[in-house]
Amino acid sequence: MITIIAAVANNNALGKNNQLIWHLPADLIRFKKTTLNHYIIMGRKTFESLGKPLPNRTTVIVTRNNEYKADGCIVVHSLKEALEVSKKDENVFILGGAKIYEQAINFADVLDITLIHHNFEADVYFPKIDASIWKESTRQNLKADDKNKYDYSFVTYTRKTSL
Repeated sequence: MITIIAAVANNNALGKNNQLIWHLPADLIRFKKTTLNHYIIMGRKTFESLGKPLPNRTTVIVTRNNEYKADGCIVVHSLKEALEVSKKDENVFILGGAKIYEQAINFADVLDITLIHHNFEADVYFPKIDASIWKESTRQNLKADDKNKYDYSFVTYTRKTSL
């Protein structure tokens, strides 16, 4: 199974200047729990925004730069190659960025989205979720609190049709 995991604002904003725009601890906790002990695939810019491999996960970085190296990571040069090196994991997670999401949304099985109920100014956006392809299968709505500044929802979408 291939799962895209992302935190996305109401206006599909993902980030600005290679950084997340918001701080939502509940999302970070859920992200860690969900991706632990799995392969995680991301583009080079996303990896560099994190600064290091995430513990207890196998980090696969997609880059066009043939000279790129990152300690503790697998570096590949296409999303297809990333999926090939990750195939022994029964649930691979795609972490972005925007260009990787745009490619992966065409064949992913599941979208695991934290929807932040706010609009943000951004320079990268998540692709539109097409209701003719994706069905909302679960939703947990949560209110802002002293740690999480915005109302948010954990939403899972499953692909309606097989490819």
